[in-house]
Amino acid sequence: MLTDYFSRALVAGVGLAAVTGPLGCFVVWRRMAYFGDTMAHSALLGVALSILLSINMNLGVFAVAALVAGALLLLQRQNNLSTDALLGILSHSSLAVGLVIVGFLTQVRIDLMGFLFGDILAVSLQDIAIIYGGGVAILLILWLNWRPLLAATVSPDLAEAEGLNPEVSRIILMLLMASVIAIAMKLVGVLLITSLLIIPAATARRLSATPEMMAIIAALLGAVAVAGGLFGSRNWDTASGPSIVVMALVIFLLSLALPTTRWFGRREQNGA
Repeated sequence: MLTDYFSRALVAGVGLAAVTGPLGCFVVWRRMAYFGDTMAHSALLGVALSILLSINMNLGVFAVAALVAGALLLLQRQNNLSTDALLGILSHSSLAVGLVIVGFLTQVRIDLMGFLFGDILAVSLQDIAIIYGGGVAILLILWLNWRPLLAATVSPDLAEAEGLNPEVSRIILMLLMASVIAIAMKLVGVLLITSLLIIPAATARRLSATPEMMAIIAALLGAVAVAGGLFGSRNWDTASGPSIVVMALVIFLLSLALPTTRWFGRREQNGA
């Protein structure tokens, strides 16, 4: 089944969607879209440093994304700038530093377009193993921390009153996002990862009665977007990564014709 490139791409994409769907729900609930962009942009710096230091690229991307997340937490405690300003600084600075380092690596041929937009059709069996192995670990951690993560998302003060630690939950979520970006970079590229996190989750929010249902529907919609995007890419000879995102967008636009659920309405009224 995995002997041809299209089958490998389909299996890898569905595995990735199973992870980005549930994790993307927290991105949507917490209004962390810009944070997702910041983490994705830092991936290019991780790639450059991995090549410079001759270390595993997935590990390098994860380490840099985790460091950027930690830097955000430290800077937020200074209370000098708003969070969106700090995210803008970290996002564009990490991307620019990564591009500058790449410019100095003249002895190495680097496919910037591949890293920026991904190449899911070039996925290997080893990549699939990383996606599914890392994905299972991420989903397991997410499942074990579902209640504290959800409680901290709904009301950090209430979560703290119940004996939970919202700050720890936030750190866990940031590390999980760093992990997803590390394993997803090769498939959809650093500029499209956030779209795969946000669009299926945003679509599922309109169709879900509970948070758990939203996570499941987001994963399923992500898988449909992957399959539809890949088949469309093959039929019309378009770029695979952007085609997946376009299919996710089409699904979202179609969902606008459907009525929202009661749970979605309550969340909107509560400002979540």
